[in-house]
Amino acid sequence: MKGTNRSVAGVIIFTILTCGLYHLYWVYATTNEINDYLNEDDTSGGMVILFSILTCGIYSLYWYYKMGKKVEAVQLRALGNGSDDSVLYLLLSIFGFAIVSSAIIQSNLNKAWDTM
Repeated sequence: MKGTNRSVAGVIIFTILTCGLYHLYWVYATTNEINDYLNEDDTSGGMVILFSILTCGIYSLYWYYKMGKKVEAVQLRALGNGSDDSVLYLLLSIFGFAIVSSAIIQSNLNKAWDTM
């Protein structure tokens, strides 16, 4: 089952307008969609949010790194090739640009979802 195409600009704008609440929804939905597509019984979107809150955001850094690996797996399955941007996502998040990481993740997922 493919995931939902979301506007990259919409992810950024809604995150800013809702003071980050949309980003929590986006993390929840994106995590669950990727887990469903890859048929993995991995950490759910709700647990990712809970762990991120409990660790004061440290888990979210790990999540961005892990998403880089998962997005690559989605790209390999859907497109036949993929790029491992996990270190890029991690570094952007460490330096306060998590919203940019989210935009890149959504852009890469949109390309994969478009092929289905």
